[in-house]
Amino acid sequence: MQVSLRRLVLASLVVVSALAGTAVEAKKSVDETATVAVSALPPEAQQTHRLIRNGGPFPYGKDGSVFGNRERVLPRRARGYYREYTVPTPGARNRGARRIVCGGGQPTQPEACYYSDDHYASFKLIAQ
Repeated sequence: MQVSLRRLVLASLVVVSALAGTAVEAKKSVDETATVAVSALPPEAQQTHRLIRNGGPFPYGKDGSVFGNRERVLPRRARGYYREYTVPTPGARNRGARRIVCGGGQPTQPEACYYSDDHYASFKLIAQ
């Protein structure tokens, strides 16, 4: 009986540790030191960045829509602060995984823009 109790405690610790690791991972935020210059972005991202600053026209209907930041990778802000834009992926038959997400009061003058090439799993701050 004592051996079974030890196994149960050990198994519980393993589960708690695994859940704690998941919780920490889910709350990761953008690494503010991970920046990318506009000139270092892929050409399609540079073009999307120009379109954002000029107010369009955008090639995809979802461009300029509110980005909810459900993954909580970007800094927390009020709903409506972030907007997302598609960065075309050559050869992709859909919108692909590349995005620019910008935040601020005016869409054409964002306070900060972030580039993701892995569909919001990670972001790099675009140096202005």
